[in-house]
Amino acid sequence: MGSLLSRNTSRVGATKPSEALQYETCKRQRLLSSFFDESPRLIPSLPDEISLQILARIPRIYYLNVKLVSRAWKAAITSSELFSFRKELGTTEEWLYILTKVEDDKLSWHALDPLAGRWQRLPPMPSIIFEDELRRGSAAIRMWNVLGSTIKIADLIRGWLGKKDALDRMGFCGCSIGAVDGCLYVLGGFSRALAMRNVWRYDPVLNAWSEVSSMSVGRAYSKIGILNNKLYAVGGVTRGPGGLTPLQSAEVFDPRTGLWSEILSMPFSKAQVLPTAFLADLLKPIATGMTSYRGRLFVPQSLYFWPFFVDVGGEVYDPDVNSWVEMPVGMGEGWPVRQAGTKLSITVEGELYALDPSGALDSAKIKVYDYHDDTWKVVVGDVPLPNFTDSESPYLLAGLLGKLHVITNDANHNIAVLQADVKNHFASMPSASSSSFHDCINEPASGSETDTWKMIAIRNAGSAELVSCQTINL
Repeated sequence: MGSLLSRNTSRVGATKPSEALQYETCKRQRLLSSFFDESPRLIPSLPDEISLQILARIPRIYYLNVKLVSRAWKAAITSSELFSFRKELGTTEEWLYILTKVEDDKLSWHALDPLAGRWQRLPPMPSIIFEDELRRGSAAIRMWNVLGSTIKIADLIRGWLGKKDALDRMGFCGCSIGAVDGCLYVLGGFSRALAMRNVWRYDPVLNAWSEVSSMSVGRAYSKIGILNNKLYAVGGVTRGPGGLTPLQSAEVFDPRTGLWSEILSMPFSKAQVLPTAFLADLLKPIATGMTSYRGRLFVPQSLYFWPFFVDVGGEVYDPDVNSWVEMPVGMGEGWPVRQAGTKLSITVEGELYALDPSGALDSAKIKVYDYHDDTWKVVVGDVPLPNFTDSESPYLLAGLLGKLHVITNDANHNIAVLQADVKNHFASMPSASSSSFHDCINEPASGSETDTWKMIAIRNAGSAELVSCQTINL
């Protein structure tokens, strides 16, 4: 009996390592089986797991060509397992995605690999066939590209007041852009003067567009922000019987569930205390910007009456308690204005930056918000911007590779991406009080403003105008 137990025990002990190895092998095979079933090995004589790690080290800019090697390589390049390996290996790359408006008010996307300095054009967005044309059974179905566009703020406000309805003349305008969970999102906009609920997503892994769940209401010119890996759509305008109507409502999209949920609407508290009913009917409140900062959404607001606008501070949304409070006074009153009340800002390494045009055609400043002092302070006094063209968005801001970037569009149709070394300029800021300012206070300031800027990429865009930009790290 003892010898029998001894033989059984030794057999069990001998199989434990092989069982563990077999378990790990099966586990990895299950992960890879989605695209390797009935396919040859990626690289002959190498396990597919090793081959996948090799592919994960190849720069993303080559993936379009790598997919042409074989069906197995294409499946590998478009798999989530590959990009999981990239995260594990630390080989992810942060790219800049720039949206431009081209001829016929269509939009075109380009991606920039900032380390290689190379551009890649994204596939065009899908087309829409209007349902009424399908019902009529038209022999020549008219296809409208869902490529978005923007209209001048003057046309927007005139249409608001019923003096000029530019929206009736445009197929699509006013879509909003956001990026979350490694994908680009294009939200709403106008189509045949109706605000759309539709949302489109670009997946860089698949290099393809698809339509996802629609918003609860149609929105154009809504403000987009990202918090806790969720996408928020706030405000905007819709089309009502009397023209364009501002929206106070807001909603949030969770990419994990693919669903939208409504959140508490903006109170627009400043608009509620206007002295007369006449002014309340005349002045239209609207969200003019939004940024994610210190775990909350900061939404500057204005009251419009063409051609005038009045900044009224703004409101702050806290997702933890689903509530809105008034924005700090200094933040709202000092928020730099880009055009017709619109605010443009970006958060980089926890600091909130904005570009202030300063009223001059070729002069601008970078300002940073001091949360503790509730003031905006100049951190770079001279931004090398070209003379502003007639473009509605002659410049954009982006946080890329942990640094502030300014994207410009000059009269020669060149789109340039400028990288700013703003950290060294904190030393020149008076009465800095936040902890991050103190960290930089002893650092030497740059010798000249031109030393602050570095052009990392440029491309000729023809007649294209800047619209928006986002960054994705994959």
